[in-house]
Amino acid sequence: MATQSLYRRYRPRRFSEVKGQEHVVRALRNAVINHREGQAYLFSGPRGTGKTTSARILAKVLNCENPHDGEPCCECESCLAVERGTSYDVHELDAASNNGVDAMRDLIEKASLGTPGRHKVYILDEVHMLSKAAEAALLKTLEEPPPHVVFVLATTDPQKVSETIRSRTQHLQFHLLAMDVMESHIRWLAGDAGIDLSDDALQSVLRQGGGSARDTVSALELVASGGGEPLLTTPLDEFIEAFIEHDPGRALTVVAAAVQQGRDPRTLTDDIVRHLRDCFLSLMAPELVQLPVQRAAEVSDLAARMGAPATVRAMERLGEMLVEMRHAPDPRLLLEVALVQLTHEAASNDVSVLLDRIERLEHQVAAGGVAAPAPRPTPIDPTTGRVALGGRARRDPNPPPPEAPPGAPRQSPAGASTAANDDDPTQPHPVPAPVQPAAAGVTPPEGAGDAAEHAARVWSSEVMPGMKSLARAIFAATKLLGAREGMLAFAAPNEPHRARCQQHQAEAEAAILKAVGTAVKVVVVVDGAVAHEDLGGDDTQPTAAPAAAGSTGGSTGGSTGGKVVALKPAAPPPDDDDVDLDDLTDVPAEAVVSPIDRLTQAFPGSHLVDE
Repeated sequence: MATQSLYRRYRPRRFSEVKGQEHVVRALRNAVINHREGQAYLFSGPRGTGKTTSARILAKVLNCENPHDGEPCCECESCLAVERGTSYDVHELDAASNNGVDAMRDLIEKASLGTPGRHKVYILDEVHMLSKAAEAALLKTLEEPPPHVVFVLATTDPQKVSETIRSRTQHLQFHLLAMDVMESHIRWLAGDAGIDLSDDALQSVLRQGGGSARDTVSALELVASGGGEPLLTTPLDEFIEAFIEHDPGRALTVVAAAVQQGRDPRTLTDDIVRHLRDCFLSLMAPELVQLPVQRAAEVSDLAARMGAPATVRAMERLGEMLVEMRHAPDPRLLLEVALVQLTHEAASNDVSVLLDRIERLEHQVAAGGVAAPAPRPTPIDPTTGRVALGGRARRDPNPPPPEAPPGAPRQSPAGASTAANDDDPTQPHPVPAPVQPAAAGVTPPEGAGDAAEHAARVWSSEVMPGMKSLARAIFAATKLLGAREGMLAFAAPNEPHRARCQQHQAEAEAAILKAVGTAVKVVVVVDGAVAHEDLGGDDTQPTAAPAAAGSTGGSTGGSTGGKVVALKPAAPPPDDDDVDLDDLTDVPAEAVVSPIDRLTQAFPGSHLVDE
């Protein structure tokens, strides 16, 4: 024969033995003492709080032969029959499995029959599971029941019970037991049952029960079966510490350990949300925290370190994940994603997190901290016009010079040191930058030098994003030489590509004008054909081919009569011993045909339309 469970062995037999529901006990005892018992009651509340037990005690005292002060004697034949479940005066019906209209009609027919006792009590458990037709059949009987019939409806979800039924009953709400009441009751029960219970085991039992009397007693029985060892539970405090320290690895480690122990990710997420709720209540209303005194102090310390905004944000995010987990094939993945977003600031897109990060950065800057360097622009593949895969991981062949502190001398593009105050005659003046080939007869506008230098600095970050995709792809394949005589110079890999750049030169100049606010001319030369430096004031004619100098609308050569800046041939490469193999790049061949030209050759008569 199986041993009777503790929660059945220690089930309350009288109203005075019901713990933590004084308001319900007082209402029922006074109704029995004054003979004002109602014809229908609705008991609602969480599981394991005494709803069915109180209904059975009420049935006993209504038919007890020797009631005393609203309590059953528990010794007469009627009380013993109710406890054994053999009484003809008490009928229990599970509405979850008998929720049809036929079951309700059978109950109504039997309710009109006589009874050996004073009252016939019908206990309907989980009444919210009744179908609409069954509720309609029961409604008429609840409105005008026989004088000897008392209905007791029990449910864990009173919102699902129709309002017409609730309005015809006396609604008594049960609630979870306070932790101090539950602790004293479990200590007494363990001593009476001969269970050796340590403080750690007692705290694990109380946490597992969560205020439900039946769940707590079941957890106590589990501890007793395990030799008094504490229950193996997930350390929920570790999640709070991970939120505070912004440590995603710590949170993911606890999740992995819990899943290895057989914990369901949905149940684990629900436990984390409940724990966060205790933290939130400890900040806003500590008297509402249903925890032992020592545990409440620990939770309050964690909540103070985490803060109310972070606690609310964590509850909201995990609550959203609980909804998404209903149809997710892998709930653990959703839980891990949510934990990473809550613990790793860079992975979160929450506005409050971004504001916190900005505020911390402002404090660092105000305290003299060094701001993080701006990320390098991602290289663009010239053949497709899209971002090159792995572009940010490649080494920048021309890294930008480090920013000098305020007041320190800065290096000019030619390598000369320039003082912070340009008007100081004692400081050396900057050496002019090498002049790139200019178009014949073109005179740069006044003040164009500074605008060209500004355009060179913001070319990748501001100018190129403002160009159309085709023009951006074409100029992405060129090499930016810098500002030369108030113009912006580029080196194309070959002559066909230089011609393509000239076709979209107006778009590049328009993007520069929009970015820097000043018109700057664009000059494109062929890379490798000439050395990109001037002859130091020599007025001789250029030694390079005329095609090497790009124009801004006029023809190249000496026909215009204007001065043409001469270009000298490139210097021979150094010996192999002085060459750094990491700096070598493949020079595009002159005969390379771009994909656009290939498409034009494949479709004769077609023309390119800009976006």
